[in-house]
Amino acid sequence: MQIALRNDGRELKSHGDYSFPVLVSPERLDAYEMGSFACHWHPEIEFTLILKGEILYQINDHTYHLKEGDGIFCNANMLHAGRHANSRDCSYLSVTVNPSLLYGYEASLLQTKYVQPVTENPLLPSASFFPDVPWEREVLSHLTAIRRLWQDPPRSYELRLLTELYQIWILLFDHLDLETRPSSGDVRELERLRRIVTFIHEHYMEHISLEDISVCVNMCKSECCRLFKRNMNQPLFDYLLHYRIRKSIPLLAQGKDSITDISMQCGFSSPSYYTKLFRKFMGCTPREYAKSAHAEKSPQRQP
Repeated sequence: MQIALRNDGRELKSHGDYSFPVLVSPERLDAYEMGSFACHWHPEIEFTLILKGEILYQINDHTYHLKEGDGIFCNANMLHAGRHANSRDCSYLSVTVNPSLLYGYEASLLQTKYVQPVTENPLLPSASFFPDVPWEREVLSHLTAIRRLWQDPPRSYELRLLTELYQIWILLFDHLDLETRPSSGDVRELERLRRIVTFIHEHYMEHISLEDISVCVNMCKSECCRLFKRNMNQPLFDYLLHYRIRKSIPLLAQGKDSITDISMQCGFSSPSYYTKLFRKFMGCTPREYAKSAHAEKSPQRQP
């Protein structure tokens, strides 16, 4: 499994619906190929509660090492990804919310005074919650309450869930630094990072040079690399190779194309290079992965 994305990196999955735009969902890192979910963004805010294990959770240029009982807030439209902190699985609860649920209608006092100062400030990409900080411990208790509501929803489920979200938002609003205003440079850097990610997602199947990427964001090649490494904590071309491997996985599972065809479709210069990288990232060859995927899909014979 992997997150379905548009070319610009926005997640395609619906987070609730128009009538109640909230998605409460238990997740596991091992449910994703490569033990990680891909870098993506969405216009919803997201709260995560770690239930078991550990995770390296990256939001823009900061990576958090979260353990059981910790939590995190990812602001709207921020690039984020998660991966194993060690070799063991991590289970967590994701609560994804359209900010409109908190303020009701456009230009309301709730929107302009309490929601926009947080969701539209790129200098507030995230906030972590740890049990040893009193107000953060309160946030964690409300996330735990949301988990209990989801597990055994009462008749008043939506009202109670919204009440817990309001309590969390009050704590965030009261404790985050809302006085800092983003500079044009901060906004421009985030936009350039998005453009680099979008370019990779749109052209991964082609031969991509560093010059191609630098031209698309109007930067010199060295600064382009520095910007990406500074924000994504990995070299630009490592991200490209990881993305190509991710895009090849569903093709292998379908079993319609040869390894050579798949390697070419995903932008690799040769099937041997593709096989070498696939083994490095996945611990098996593409052929072994495809065989395993087909075996799982095949119906079991009755004795």
